[in-house]
Amino acid sequence: MPSFRSPKSQSKHAISQKVALGKGRHDHRDDGRIHSVGTARNYEQSLKGVAKYIHQHKLGDLRTLTVENAQQYLVDRAAMVCQKTLDLDRQAIQMHLGVRLEVVKSERETYLSTRSYTSAQVERIASAQSERNSLATRIAHNAGLRAHELLTIRPADECPPSTHREWSTDRFTGREGERYTVAGKGGLVREVLLSKELAQQLEAIRLDEPREVTDRGVNYIQHYDIGGGRAWSQSFSTASQRDLGFSSGAHGLRHSFAQERMDELQLRGINYEEAKRIVAQEVGHFDKDTTEVYLR
Repeated sequence: MPSFRSPKSQSKHAISQKVALGKGRHDHRDDGRIHSVGTARNYEQSLKGVAKYIHQHKLGDLRTLTVENAQQYLVDRAAMVCQKTLDLDRQAIQMHLGVRLEVVKSERETYLSTRSYTSAQVERIASAQSERNSLATRIAHNAGLRAHELLTIRPADECPPSTHREWSTDRFTGREGERYTVAGKGGLVREVLLSKELAQQLEAIRLDEPREVTDRGVNYIQHYDIGGGRAWSQSFSTASQRDLGFSSGAHGLRHSFAQERMDELQLRGINYEEAKRIVAQEVGHFDKDTTEVYLR
């Protein structure tokens, strides 16, 4: 299958290699084949979207799709589609690759009903938390981190970012600080920038020896005595509800970061689309349209 074929042709060909109509699906459910016309149609549509994505990002075609790129596609899709669609995409890719992929949760239902926090509100919440959770809240707001990413933070010179992506040199335009890395969804390691003040506070609580922590069934190696994961997220929501009378959840900090950065970049004369592209990479997305969800 030539790489210049359209996404539609690629997905049609890929599905044709897996279809086995006429066989009872209940008797052949584990044979790695598609036994339903409806399933074949749905999977073909899903793979068409994958083919478009990898073409846009210059990652080859469906023949050369890697598990790593497939997982990142699902991560990017998580902010755009509902859980049912995301699961269908994952199942189609699994059928195509013949491997199991990590389940990714849709962010759409959550994010469409939430709003960002102001800087003043973030400070009120942080002031109502324990010291280690308070610092985690300020860092998450300053760098736009997910809850579990707080558990993975490392100095950039100790843990370099993923090399399979092209990183924009315009990231962090207008800000100064110290560079760290975090491991996001799909295992993507990206650079983040912390203010010098927060970096100093973080280094003051560096662990003498790294420790293993488990969050939501996943093991992480933590290098700083800082809050993160589910426990921090719950602490944040509790403090927000208690002090502000409402909670948009810890993910609201990513909304805040994205919106603040968009304002900063546009004030420096960068147009909206370019600013969105920069922010997309700063929050760990490579599809700038995905970032639109954070700007609501």
